Amino acid sequence: MLLEAKNLKVYYDAVLALNNISLTVSEGEIVAMIGPNGAGKATALKAICGLLNPRSGEVLFQGENINGKQPYQLVEKGLCLVPEGRRLFTSMTVLENLEMGAFIRNDKTAVQKDMEKIFSLFPGLNKRQKQKAGTLSSGEQQMLAIGRALMLKPKLLLLDEPSLGLSPNFVDMVFEMIKEINREGTTILIVEQNARMALEYADRGYVFEIGKIAFEDKAKNLLENDEVRKSFLGG
Repeated sequence: MLLEAKNLKVYYDAVLALNNISLTVSEGEIVAMIGPNGAGKATALKAICGLLNPRSGEVLFQGENINGKQPYQLVEKGLCLVPEGRRLFTSMTVLENLEMGAFIRNDKTAVQKDMEKIFSLFPGLNKRQKQKAGTLSSGEQQMLAIGRALMLKPKLLLLDEPSLGLSPNFVDMVFEMIKEINREGTTILIVEQNARMALEYADRGYVFEIGKIAFEDKAKNLLENDEVRKSFLGG
């Protein structure tokens, strides 16, 4: 098992945000976390990548307990987050943002090959290598944020709301890229407000409801589940 979160309890001050949730991600999967705003999806993601410390429970990555590890330590282990809102270095160019993604790597030849791979995966970025990231469209910024994370060669890529604020065309494009990245060997855990789209591309899914997991199943089964469809997929 690549990732296991076991019985996580997370608080914001005195407010219980996650109540004994457990989830797993196997190598090679795309796993989606869906549910309404405030249900705990992003909190779970932050607990997994070291941005929040669980009050109880544990997170295992490749069998190792990573509770208390700092985010930079987890990046070195191959666990990488693309945060909501992208968080690019907006005054730096596309190329410089990608170079920053490889800041912990010393294998310059391999870094250059991976850079070429990113530009092949996202050809729109190739034409804008010298353009400042802050001047890109929202869809191009999302692609750059994912590309920057891929420069770290993650074993597990965490995506927080990758379709947020994108036009329908870019939403389709980003999810196709996510599928391609997975086909090339990167395991993905995704938090996504567009629940139907996430489940259409995922292998499995977890449905969050007010700090707990209400449903978990293969994505195909969740799409066909009457209760999930009625409550979370708009009928």
